[in-house]
Amino acid sequence: MNRKHFVLAALFAALVAAPAAAQPKSSVAPSTTPKPATTAVDEPDWAYAEYQRGNYVTAFRHAMRRVEEKSDPKAMTLLGELYADGLGVANDDKKAADWYKLAVARNDREAMFALAMFRMAGRGGPADRPEAVRLLTEAAKLGHVVGAYDLALLYLEGQLVPQDFNRAAELMRMAANAGNPQAQYALATFYKDGRGVQKDAEEAARLLGIAARSGHTDAEVEYAIALFNGTGVAKNESAAAGYFLKAAQKSNPAGQSRLALMYATGRGIKADPVEAARWHLIARAGGNNDQYLDEFMRNMKPSDRAMAENKAKPWIARMTPVGPTPFPAAPPTKPNSQAVKP
Repeated sequence: MNRKHFVLAALFAALVAAPAAAQPKSSVAPSTTPKPATTAVDEPDWAYAEYQRGNYVTAFRHAMRRVEEKSDPKAMTLLGELYADGLGVANDDKKAADWYKLAVARNDREAMFALAMFRMAGRGGPADRPEAVRLLTEAAKLGHVVGAYDLALLYLEGQLVPQDFNRAAELMRMAANAGNPQAQYALATFYKDGRGVQKDAEEAARLLGIAARSGHTDAEVEYAIALFNGTGVAKNESAAAGYFLKAAQKSNPAGQSRLALMYATGRGIKADPVEAARWHLIARAGGNNDQYLDEFMRNMKPSDRAMAENKAKPWIARMTPVGPTPFPAAPPTKPNSQAVKP
């Protein structure tokens, strides 16, 4: 899920928004002049329901009404999203930023995150990275999961803010506890390496397992390695094979290569030289080579190798190989030339 979709997913969860300071009626760029908040009973948020259905013009109309009647910051944020993506209205980054700013003034964390991304990229105005960091910090304080994750990355990088592994770990933990698989995987590497936290192989494996069960591909590979070796978790080679297979099927070259090794050695999975060679060829085309598997293939029966190549060929044909492949591209054919008559 990309950042834009995450912003909207979080907004969909708020079906009813509490009224805040109001916004004057406008059909174009938002104003900053408030009017008294209404006291009407909240109603289901049809604006987001229509957005979810792809009815962007209707979503825009509902959102405008909620802003005019309730000064709803969630509706302001949605209007920003519609202008930012050009959905139901013409793309206008300036108007999007203005709507985000109004929602930020009303403490909406999704708007804080969205405006931070605008300030980082220079959309809707000049780039302002310090302001982006400030907005991310405020969003993280209010529990914005991806905001906390992105801010943690900035503390790891140490360019826009002083490098601080402890602070990065705190922010990653917040996002991980909220169920973000990327943060769970990152925090697991912290525990694995002892960066920002004390080394803890069991906690690293626990977090990897959670992220892997959520379908995070890199976590699937790392958790499979932990299971295979019994690092921080009970050794279970057959379970490791299952996670390697999941990662391999999602085109992860490291998972493909590890799965090939398991098929070649028969550890955790029934030995199958054809499958071993097939996955090795695919992994190698993806840039992950293994000398043991190269030697394994050289010693295979020619018929088994041919079968493996035939099984690998359709997969590799869908790839843009970055490593060696047994199927070099055919040279372009030249059109038959004909004599030109005067």
